[in-house]
Amino acid sequence: MKHPEKNISGLQIAVLRKRHRPPLTQIELSERLRAVGVDLDRAAIAKIENGLRGVLDYELAGFARVFGVSLK
Repeated sequence: MKHPEKNISGLQIAVLRKRHRPPLTQIELSERLRAVGVDLDRAAIAKIENGLRGVLDYELAGFARVFGVSLK
């Protein structure tokens, strides 16, 4: 990613995943995303969380749905 410092969604996804009760592994998050129609494997989630890959709008909507948060 050209500007990893602007990747606030990746950092927030990592925080939400770890704060979930019980905390989710990246594999568990991947499975939950697939259940809502977003196909991201563990490696893609790791890249997003580490700022190496951006998040597409439909993927962000899937993360919000899994975590039960608003995109606003």
